[in-house]
Amino acid sequence: MRHILANLRKTIQENALIHPHDRVAVGLSGGKDSMLLLYALKRFLAFSPIPFELGAFFVDLGFEAYPFEVMDAFCREINVPLTRIETSISTVIFDVRKESNPCSLCANMRRGALHKAVKAQGYNVLALGHHENDAVETLMMNMVYTGRISTFKMKTYLSRQDLWVIRPMIHLKESRIIEAVSREKLPVIKNPCPMDEATARLEMKAFLVELYRKFPQARKNFVTAINNPDQVQLVLEKKAAQK
Repeated sequence: MRHILANLRKTIQENALIHPHDRVAVGLSGGKDSMLLLYALKRFLAFSPIPFELGAFFVDLGFEAYPFEVMDAFCREINVPLTRIETSISTVIFDVRKESNPCSLCANMRRGALHKAVKAQGYNVLALGHHENDAVETLMMNMVYTGRISTFKMKTYLSRQDLWVIRPMIHLKESRIIEAVSREKLPVIKNPCPMDEATARLEMKAFLVELYRKFPQARKNFVTAINNPDQVQLVLEKKAAQK
């Protein structure tokens, strides 16, 4: 965990992700990334020069037989309050609308439910478990599927919700996260969604594995690119704002 905590602390402090007396909510899914983020932030809180509060929020999509008690026991063990947000998102998507490509709609509905619940309980910062691999995959997916050169930011202010969204693990490789979760024996809950093994992100992940095998330098260069805003060059210049 030493590397994880050092990376987390450096990212938080150098980029002012958390300020004194912030109330930080971790979006918890039960997957490896969010479980490690919550665990690491709790460990960081013990020696952090920045005093802040920490809580966890789980959006229950309504799938049957989800082992919520595993997540609940984990949060109790590390002494972090957990809020369960009950929804009928799975019913709406699969039974009512019968979506054949449900991931985008599901993400939007989950995001809305999470933001609303976090603000309702007085939290002003939402921490998400995206890592370095996620950022590169998102960049590639946006170019392939939407024609945009874009990925998510390390911190974003949502003015309508008056909420900061931060990604403290953005400079961590997924392999480091997998190692830490295994070493610390953190519980990981399998995603119950029937689309979990058939997403565009998994396809992009597999594509990048093959790309890195052929061009090993690509991994490092992609990471450099998404952290280098001064070296963006496109065919057209950005239009100046109209006065």
